[in-house]
Amino acid sequence: MNIAAMHLFWLFGIFIIIVSVIGAYCVLVTHNLIRALLGLELIIKAVTLLIIVAGYISGHEALAQSLVITLVVIEAVLVTVAVGIVLGIRSHYNSLDARRIRSLKG
Repeated sequence: MNIAAMHLFWLFGIFIIIVSVIGAYCVLVTHNLIRALLGLELIIKAVTLLIIVAGYISGHEALAQSLVITLVVIEAVLVTVAVGIVLGIRSHYNSLDARRIRSLKG
């Protein structure tokens, strides 16, 4: 492993950590369901970038590409279903605030 690859890994590693922390903050702190979905998207994008960088560093680019393509397909299905659920909640409760829909317990 050469020095340039290690510098690239640390540069992208810092960016991946920042993006995943921002995504986790969006998911955990906000009460808006759309912002929570955007935070989930940020976390998934950070994982995707981590897989790409790890594949480049380890020399397994083909494996990393196949994993990323699979992750993108799963992400598209997940987001489509989640947006459908959020729109259903929006039409039923006329709000996207998660605190107002906690009455579904039970």
